[in-house]
Amino acid sequence: MLAVAVAVAIRIVLVMLFLPFSAADKILNFRGAVGQARQAVANRALATALIFAGLLIEIFMSLGVVTGIADRLCALVLGGYCGVTALLWKQFWKPGDFWTSNGGQGRTLFWDFLKNFSLGAGFLLIACGTRATSVEHFLTHPLASSHPYRMSQEHASP
Repeated sequence: MLAVAVAVAIRIVLVMLFLPFSAADKILNFRGAVGQARQAVANRALATALIFAGLLIEIFMSLGVVTGIADRLCALVLGGYCGVTALLWKQFWKPGDFWTSNGGQGRTLFWDFLKNFSLGAGFLLIACGTRATSVEHFLTHPLASSHPYRMSQEHASP
């Protein structure tokens, strides 16, 4: 039972950036979120659609990761989401001060960029596992659950 509690806790911590925090921020500060999205895409309608899509991803994919329902596919989507958001909104190379200023915007964006990619890699571990056979299983059955809370026979208590 402790193993299941630890597995649940790890998955909750992994998604908590998105659910509840980022999702709540998008809901409570929707206008500001659209404004931030407009930094990447100028069109207001497209920026609004991106925020709605991000909100749906953050809520439903996070729930899938925590509940274990199609968790591998949900984790893959969240991993991709982390990569896309890093490339669109954490462009550390744009301010031009990365190499010239220790406290510049480029350095701040760099750490956020790295955080997004690292978090995305954590989601890919859920999606694909840590072994080649796990990756093969994901590729052949992408909608299947990884059954994160099922105890194997060798670890089950009598």
